[in-house]
Amino acid sequence: MNVGLLFPGEMGAEVGAAVRGRVLWASEGRSPATVRRAEDFEDVRTLPELVAHSEIILSVCPPEIAEQVALEVAGLGFHGLYVEANAISPERVTRIAKDLDRVVDGAIIGRSGTHLYLSGDASDLREVAALFAGSEVEAIPLEGGIGSASALKMAFAGWNKIGSALVAQAHAIARAYGVEAALEAEGVSGERLGRVAARAWRWRPEMDEIGDTCAALGLPDGMARGAAELFGRWSRHRDDETVELRRLLDDLSSRPAPAVRPPPG
Repeated sequence: MNVGLLFPGEMGAEVGAAVRGRVLWASEGRSPATVRRAEDFEDVRTLPELVAHSEIILSVCPPEIAEQVALEVAGLGFHGLYVEANAISPERVTRIAKDLDRVVDGAIIGRSGTHLYLSGDASDLREVAALFAGSEVEAIPLEGGIGSASALKMAFAGWNKIGSALVAQAHAIARAYGVEAALEAEGVSGERLGRVAARAWRWRPEMDEIGDTCAALGLPDGMARGAAELFGRWSRHRDDETVELRRLLDDLSSRPAPAVRPPPG
């Protein structure tokens, strides 16, 4: 079984390494870091070559280019099974499914182990799940058809990542009034915000997708939109987990801190 992987990023490489089959990838235009992650896969150089030689394609790419990538694959005449495993809204994966012959909706969640949730046609789900049998990636079929896996990803990512944005907001407010120590004493630690900032460039588009999902359902979308803006202000810190909390909080506010009144007497 030839499985094309688009693209071997941090999560894509992990999922690709678990595949029971021959994993192909295309190095054209990819960064040196991606080349290092993909050293165990077979490089066919270009996307047309990958499409021509793959029976299944796994798409694990940044959310903002998911539809563009799917359209390119469709335009190259791919008639195999396309696994759309990106953090995108159910509406977007439904559009993608209209452009390709066979699509499985996938959601990767790595909180405790790596779970690959799948929705779509039952026979297609079995075919994809078989790729990961006995591996460290647990493939989990869902009921409900195309859109269900993406909905789960939106629900989980919102719960998991918007919370980090709220921690950052709390620390920004506390610092403005000099009460950071009291906030920490109440259990609101800013210790992990450096790790969050290093991933913010990936999380911002996910928040936009969650906002779109909420809006489509008539739910308030302001929390996701606000988190997207916050993570956008940290995008410059891509992959840098050493950035100081002070600098991160500086990035969040466009106004000077208000003057704190001295205590009476």
